[in-house]
Amino acid sequence: MSIQTVATTPFAGQRPGTSGLRKKVAIFRQAGYLENFVQSVFDALGDCAGKTLVLGGDGRFHNRPAIQTILRMAAAHGFARVLVGQGGILSTPAVSCVIRKHAALGGIVLSASHNPGGPDGDFGIKYNIGNGGPAPEQVTEAIFQRTESQHQYRISDAPELDLDAIGSTRIEAMQVEVIDSVADYADLMQSLFDFDAIRALFVGGFRMCFDGMSAVSGPYASAILEGQLGAPAGTVINGVPLEDFGGHHPDPNPVNAAQLIARMAAPDAPDFGAASDGDGDRNMIVGRRFDVTPSDSLAVLAANVGVAPGYRAGLKGIDRSMPTSCAADRVAEALGIPCHETPTGWKFFGTLLDAGMATLCGEESYGTGSDHVREKDGLWAVLFWLNLLAVSGKPVQQIVSEHWARFGRNYYSRHDYEAVDSAAAAALMEALRASLPALAGQRLGQYTVDFADDFAYTDPVDGSVSRQQGVRVVMADGARIVFRLSGTGTEGATLRVYFERYEADAAQHSIPTQQALAGLIAIAEQLAGISTRTGRSSPTVIT
Repeated sequence: MSIQTVATTPFAGQRPGTSGLRKKVAIFRQAGYLENFVQSVFDALGDCAGKTLVLGGDGRFHNRPAIQTILRMAAAHGFARVLVGQGGILSTPAVSCVIRKHAALGGIVLSASHNPGGPDGDFGIKYNIGNGGPAPEQVTEAIFQRTESQHQYRISDAPELDLDAIGSTRIEAMQVEVIDSVADYADLMQSLFDFDAIRALFVGGFRMCFDGMSAVSGPYASAILEGQLGAPAGTVINGVPLEDFGGHHPDPNPVNAAQLIARMAAPDAPDFGAASDGDGDRNMIVGRRFDVTPSDSLAVLAANVGVAPGYRAGLKGIDRSMPTSCAADRVAEALGIPCHETPTGWKFFGTLLDAGMATLCGEESYGTGSDHVREKDGLWAVLFWLNLLAVSGKPVQQIVSEHWARFGRNYYSRHDYEAVDSAAAAALMEALRASLPALAGQRLGQYTVDFADDFAYTDPVDGSVSRQQGVRVVMADGARIVFRLSGTGTEGATLRVYFERYEADAAQHSIPTQQALAGLIAIAEQLAGISTRTGRSSPTVIT
């Protein structure tokens, strides 16, 4: 074995987004493309002698060859040890868990999350820092700057390793440990939740369906739900990670998790349903013929946090992304704790969690988590709900309905316009920003605008400032519309429009969501001219 220096040229467009670098598989398979980016990551990290790196991914197409390349490059960069998940598999929250447990310098996650997989699908890579969370902007910017001038990369010529056999081997002077992908994560979950109470739930005949969407959370759910908690075999469906996710779009929402939704609507439906996404960091919670919005899920867990042993000390605070509904704010107010509003992106929660300013976190895009790791965590949320169901003895719909009766209901929905022409989407947002100064005080339908702005955030811990994080139009009664371009797609642009209004009257809590928000939906079209500017008469996905 020897270390080689390979000449290369920079590739344009390797700027990491909120969740790393995501491109089509064909782009990543270009000679030198992955190598250039990984070399730029290692250059930004500096001297890694004696340090440990964690490495794994969601099992999508190109995961295994990418891991082999990164291992050989890590050896060339001087790492002392790499912990890699068996078969190349590590969920995103498991990467965070392993980084923290083993005091690693950081970790590389290979995933494009909920984006489609397969040879014609998407691939992604991101670096997580020593706290287990996504790299902050100063790190990703340093990586990007290196990609702009990358003219060589270093790599060992070692042969490929067996990723399926647990154990240790070496590349050059670096130790490679293939670890059980689930073990460390399962130990952490057992320390947080009352596994005995959940086991008793299943012993009593409780039935659930967990849809792994042929993605990374399947092995974790099978090992924990069926293996440790005694759920019957077959509780986990689509539980084997496949390179193309079995043709699924592994995004856990009512549209893409249609098999689960159909099962939960059937006459013999299980008591509880849940799904997770491509890399295991998102979750969807479903009762019998009843979908729980991610915003409501965060609020319900916060209001019932004492059911879980790991959280009986109470909450230091709640974090939510700006587009997420204000349901959690109402719980925080009742508990006398702060609720922090941040931009979208889990890295913004990281500084608050590290500073001890928050315990629970959530995003409207089916992401929920806590200070146990520094990523959102799909199976963690499912286990929290199981703990709540076991302790309360109540079905999902009753728990949520009683929550609304106590705190009021925040009607909430997100409309996604996917693969929109990028120039058209940018022009729409610029026109909205230009209209903001004149909106305050205007009467729009049944609403009067209180204020309108482009959300900016100053981190209370490190003082960093993030601007243009979403256009908000907030009404006098607190109802609001938010417009934002998503950074998770690989084709065109995704325009996301969020709608929210509060209803205190319990007698009005059963109105269909889109009907309850119809007035705001009409105003959004009036303000932004979505159909005219995008050519879309309706959203691609409504959640």
